[in-house]
Amino acid sequence: MSTGIRAQIAALGASLFHRKLTFGRTGNLSVRHGELILVTPTGASLGDLDPDALAVIDADGRHVDGPRPSKEAFLHAAVYRARPGAGAVVHLHSTHAVAVSCLADVDPADVLPPLTAYYAMRVGTLPLLPYHAPGDPALGPLAEDTARRHHAMLLANHGPVVAGADLAAAADAVEELEETARLHLLLRGHATRPLTPEQAAALRPAETR
Repeated sequence: MSTGIRAQIAALGASLFHRKLTFGRTGNLSVRHGELILVTPTGASLGDLDPDALAVIDADGRHVDGPRPSKEAFLHAAVYRARPGAGAVVHLHSTHAVAVSCLADVDPADVLPPLTAYYAMRVGTLPLLPYHAPGDPALGPLAEDTARRHHAMLLANHGPVVAGADLAAAADAVEELEETARLHLLLRGHATRPLTPEQAAALRPAETR
């Protein structure tokens, strides 16, 4: 696969890691390239990815080439099957989004309010998927079904999964999600004035629905 795509994955991984949007050996990134998917390997830190040591899987999540893929590679494959226009998927364990995923009083149909215009534009609605242990393949069908209607989702007690047309779009959306989660936690206990449903809908492009 293209050395340019591999370099982009490594560069984004390092950027996310060094800005503390994921920690240790958590989180995974992928890019769709034709019929195959390039995904970060198991046990890898996003802060120290080798562009020449990325895994390759097919649309069913089967390992095709390179090192063993992340145990959550099946989740990436599920999202790509559901979203033909998606070119990249980012899954992080970002602190504030994970914190929101642990709250008991959120709406599982739409976890975060549209506090800003950019959240409405880049994320839209954010469903919460019930808890599954990391790597549990039972999450695959649920994620695939959810991804048909939403390009972003939050895994309970785990973290966000976001698809985009390319790596830059997926990264923009997941960073906006994390920032809105941080704002939501900062504002808990205070009266807020989120965008109205009409305001949010006017900003939301079709591909983020």
